[in-house]
Amino acid sequence: MSEPTYLHATDGAARGRLRLLQLYPRDMNIYGDWGNALVLARRAQWAGYDVDLLSYDPGDEFPDDVDLLVGGGGQDSGQERIKEDLVERGPQLRAWASDGMPMLVICGLYQLFGHRFITGTGAEIPGISILDAETVAGSGRLIGNITLESKDFGRVVGYENHSGLTTLAAGVAPFGRVRSGDGNNGKDGTEGGRADHVIGTYLHGSLLPKNPAVADWLLARAVERAGGTWEGGSLDERADAWAEKARKVAASRPR
Repeated sequence: MSEPTYLHATDGAARGRLRLLQLYPRDMNIYGDWGNALVLARRAQWAGYDVDLLSYDPGDEFPDDVDLLVGGGGQDSGQERIKEDLVERGPQLRAWASDGMPMLVICGLYQLFGHRFITGTGAEIPGISILDAETVAGSGRLIGNITLESKDFGRVVGYENHSGLTTLAAGVAPFGRVRSGDGNNGKDGTEGGRADHVIGTYLHGSLLPKNPAVADWLLARAVERAGGTWEGGSLDERADAWAEKARKVAASRPR
């Protein structure tokens, strides 16, 4: 584990401390995915929490005390570089997920949080089976602005850019239903997958700056798991106003 960044509550004494881990930022961090960790840290600060912002790459010491985990996307080469370490960390990650830890994983890590990813050459990159899903490489790319409808989050907007085609097992809840775009595979209308408090999705952009409701849901689950109660009333309304403007622009743009 690299040296953590300590961020202090922005107003008065801290209500508590949250430890946020970014998984594999060196190899799995494209299209602005690191922005998701920054949004979570800042919104936690606005709500009165001190934040320890941690990162983990292969070869680092793996932290044993974490409240919330995020991970980004990467090319096939990035998945190859982290695949052995991810399998080694799999039991701990599965235990955290079963214990209710909130997690957000994007694109390449979304694929590897499923059972497996079959590359374009037919090679198999094993996953860690937190999500009941499988991915195979497609012949083209699913790329462009995308809009979802989510039961918990309402309208979700983002940007997809992937060739992998993901299929959820029967009964697995998607992150959302596609209103505009391709989603998991361009056929069944699903996008992303969920299990317990784990969200996997193809939405880059980064996702959370334009979708603060998702960020606050993740933070609320982290606080509740630690025995507290999330109160977001002190969050910066100006930031959410800018987020809403960004959402409208993103949703209006053609693919």
